[in-house]
Amino acid sequence: MDEDLSDEALMTAYAEGHPDAFETLYARHRTGLFRFVYRQVRTAPLAEEIFQDIWQRVIVARRRFRADARFVSWLYTIAHNRLNDHWRAQRHRPEAPTDAEQRTAAIAADDDPERSLSQFEQLRRLQLALEALPPEQREIVIMRLEQGFSMEEIAEITGVGRETVKSRLRYALDKLRERVRT
Repeated sequence: MDEDLSDEALMTAYAEGHPDAFETLYARHRTGLFRFVYRQVRTAPLAEEIFQDIWQRVIVARRRFRADARFVSWLYTIAHNRLNDHWRAQRHRPEAPTDAEQRTAAIAADDDPERSLSQFEQLRRLQLALEALPPEQREIVIMRLEQGFSMEEIAEITGVGRETVKSRLRYALDKLRERVRT
């Protein structure tokens, strides 16, 4: 399939029976989507399961895709809804990983141990602060900062107003700043 086609044109082609269009879409969005899911559930096996389920839902819903909609917004709306289904089923967020120290020990040492430790401490503080955010704030921070979605796109994906997105993002960033400083 032509790599220069838009996501929307590829999804339309896939819905019309061109499986290679799906392969191109999958290749374009798999990394960002998996990262988004993983950052929400924080365990690789669960993230893989949800990630595959999202793509399965894309396949099943391919004929319902509207060519006038942005594919990426549609895809992340499916992801958002699937994650909500997961959390409703779980009724709680998982605790921080118990093997966090082992994971950090596995990180290769840089030439400057002090600088590496300082960078690691800053990153770990940020990760802990991100994990401590309420789920709806964390989701918006990840969509905005890691995925690069606009406020309007996040509002469309999450089903809340643009002002609510702005407010949640502002509160989340304030909390992150405060926790990273301390």
